[in-house]
Amino acid sequence: MGRDKGLLEFGGVPLVVHTVRLIEPLVACVTVVGASRAYAATGLHPIADQDVANQGSKKIRRGPLAGIAAALAATQSSWNLILACDLPYLSAEWLEWLLSRAIRSRAQVVIPRTGRGLEPLAAVYRRECGSAIATALARGERKVTDVIEELRLDVFDESEWRRLDPCAQVLKNMNTPADYDEARKWWEVERLGQCHPIKKTRLARKRKSQPAIR
Repeated sequence: MGRDKGLLEFGGVPLVVHTVRLIEPLVACVTVVGASRAYAATGLHPIADQDVANQGSKKIRRGPLAGIAAALAATQSSWNLILACDLPYLSAEWLEWLLSRAIRSRAQVVIPRTGRGLEPLAAVYRRECGSAIATALARGERKVTDVIEELRLDVFDESEWRRLDPCAQVLKNMNTPADYDEARKWWEVERLGQCHPIKKTRLARKRKSQPAIR
């Protein structure tokens, strides 16, 4: 799109800020991964993925895999929710469901699968995955799904959360200006029009995962 998608505005507020507000009641703390200069005006204080993307004198091109590595290197939490910055249809109810599944899982990554395939930027990772991901970065790997196939995965399909997402859009992202226009129209009706609060449930207060938004 030629723009930082996390800074696209919905109701005059950058999407990344909306996302942080959405997940704050559900987790222990929130870490944003990204360029500090780009996010300066939002009031957020991100960590930079290049801190782990540099191996000696060799500089590795930043990308989603480096962002995940940075998040897992910075966390002290056993479970960590990793989210992309361009998911305007996310709901607190779906995230609670995902986190609830994770804390019962023995896998290293709890990850949804849609018609597009695995969704590694809307998944929950154990902190221990960080070393394997950093090693993969060092040997030149870039594709997230290739790297996480080496880990123990708990994969679940859309049919398992259909009741929470009957329109099959909770993980729909934005890749074009048309996607952004569509998402803004949806927000005007579903979010800004109704102004419904984020539910702070008993289940949510128990969360100990630390999300990173990229």
